[in-house]
Amino acid sequence: MATSTSSAATTNIMLAIHEKKTNSIDLYRSLRNYIVFNYSERQAQNLDDDLETVKQLRSDVEKSSDSPPARRDLLLKYFKCLSLMETRFPISPDKDHINSLQFTWFDAFKTRNKSSQINIHLEKAAILFNLGAVYSQIGLSFDRSTIEGRKQAVHNFVIAAGVFAHLRDNVAVKAAAGGSATVDVGVECAGMLERLMLAQAQECVFETSIAKGSSPVVCSKISRQVGIYYEEALVALNAPPLNQHFDKNWVAHVQLKASLFSAEACYRYSLELHEKEEIAEEIARLKCGITALSDVKRSTRGAPAQLLDAVSKLEASLNRNLERAMKENDRVYLQRVPPASSLSPLPAFSMVKPMPLDEIIDASKEKMFLSLVPDSSTKALSRYTEMVDDVIRTQAEKLQQGSELARVRLKEMDLPGSLLALEGNVTLPENLREDVEAVQISGGPAALESELQQLKDLKRVNHELLVQTEELLQKEAQEDSQFRSQFGTRWTRPQSSTLTKNLLDRLNRFAANLKQAGESDARIERSVRDHSALMSILDRHP
Repeated sequence: MATSTSSAATTNIMLAIHEKKTNSIDLYRSLRNYIVFNYSERQAQNLDDDLETVKQLRSDVEKSSDSPPARRDLLLKYFKCLSLMETRFPISPDKDHINSLQFTWFDAFKTRNKSSQINIHLEKAAILFNLGAVYSQIGLSFDRSTIEGRKQAVHNFVIAAGVFAHLRDNVAVKAAAGGSATVDVGVECAGMLERLMLAQAQECVFETSIAKGSSPVVCSKISRQVGIYYEEALVALNAPPLNQHFDKNWVAHVQLKASLFSAEACYRYSLELHEKEEIAEEIARLKCGITALSDVKRSTRGAPAQLLDAVSKLEASLNRNLERAMKENDRVYLQRVPPASSLSPLPAFSMVKPMPLDEIIDASKEKMFLSLVPDSSTKALSRYTEMVDDVIRTQAEKLQQGSELARVRLKEMDLPGSLLALEGNVTLPENLREDVEAVQISGGPAALESELQQLKDLKRVNHELLVQTEELLQKEAQEDSQFRSQFGTRWTRPQSSTLTKNLLDRLNRFAANLKQAGESDARIERSVRDHSALMSILDRHP
C-alpha cells in the first residue's frame, strides 16, 4: 500500500513583498495655488479641508509605520484621492499645468534605484504596488494550520494578484510615459508578482485539499497548477529586465517551489495509478518527480533550510514508493516502463484568479473636490459645443443642397426662361439660349450617362479600398490577440484596440461619407432617368 505522506502540504514558508519608499512632498501648496489661479481664492478656501486631508494622507504614506490592515486602509483611501485629483488637477511638466510636484519613489527590490517624475501616474503606480505588497503581508500573517486561516490567506493573496494585474494593465505604461520608472512598477515585474500571488493562493488551496483528505487525483491537479504558477513567475524572473534585478534567494525560492509542486503532483498522481494497478506509469511518474527534485537541488543555492528540508522529505517519499513499485512490477506485473518523454502532461486545475479591483478602488462615492469641475467634464462640454457647431453646419449644408436642388428643378422646367418666352418673344431668351448652348457644348444629355458611369466606377473603387483596409486592421488585431495569448506578460505592446482606435474612427467616417455620397448619386441618377425625355430637346439645333 502506497504511503500518502509528503512534505509540500506542510511547507509553511511563502514570500511577502516590502513596500516602496518615497521622499516627502508638499501637495497642499501646489494644489491650492492651482485652484486660486484657475478658479478663485474663495474656492480655495472652501476646499481647504480637502487639501489638508490629502496633505495628511501623503504624510502618513511616507511614514509606513502602521499595522498591515491599517496600512491597507490608508493606501486605499489615498489611491481614491489620487483618482479624484487626476481628473481635476493636471500634473505634468507643461507650463500651464501643475509642474512643481515632483514625485520620487525608490525601487522596492533595489533600493538605491529611484524614479522622479512630474507625473501623477507614477504616484498611482507606487501606491498600487505598496497596496499589493501590504495584501501579501496580510495574507502571510494568517495561521494556515486552520481552515479559516487558509481561507483568509487565499482571499488576501488573490486581492494582491488583482492589484498587481491592475498595475500591469492600467497604470504601469502611463507611469513610464513621464520618464524612466523603476523596474518594480513595470509591466514585467507586475505580471511576475501577479503570478507569484496566484501561486501562493493556490498553494493554500492545496494545503486545504490535503487537510480535507481529498482524493489523490484532485490533489495532483491542484498541486500541478501551483507548480505552473511558480514556473510562470520563474520565467519572468529569468528574463530581462528582471533577471538582474532580484536577490538570488528570491529566484531560488521560486525555482524550488516550482519543482517541489511539480514533483508533488507526480507523487499524488502516482498514488492514483497505484490504486488502478497501472504500475508502469506509476514508476515513470515517480521517476519524473525524483528527477525534478534532484535537478533543482543542484541548481539552487541560498534557499531557506525549511524549503530544502521539504524537498528532501518529498524525495524520500518518492524513492520509497518507487522502490516498492519496482519490486511489485518485477515480481507480479512485469509491465514495460514508458520513457518520460512519452508521458502526457499532468492535468492541472486552477482554483484561484485575480480579484477585480473595480469596487475596491472605486472613488465615485468620495466627497472630495466635488465643487471642482473635472477636466473630463470640461472636455465633455467642449465636445458638446463642437457637436452643436456640427449640427448647425449640417443644417446649413442641407439648406444649401435644397437651394441647389430647387435651382436645378427650375432649370429642368425652363423656368424662368419659359415664362419669358410666353411674353411674345419669337426666339429663346438670351440667358436660356446660353444655358442650352453650354449643355450642347458639354455633349448634351448623352454626356450625363458617361458622368454617371464614372461616379459608379469611383464608388466601387472606394468601397474596395475601405474593405481592404478593414480586413488589414482585423488581421492585425487577430495577430495581436494571438501573440498576447502566446507570450503572456512578455508581449508588452499596447493592445491593438488602443493603437488602431484613431484608424478605425477615420475608417468609419469614410464609410459614412461614402454611403451619403452614394445616396446623393442615386437621387441624381433617378432625376436624370425621370426627365430624360424632356432633356432630349436639348439635342436639337437650333
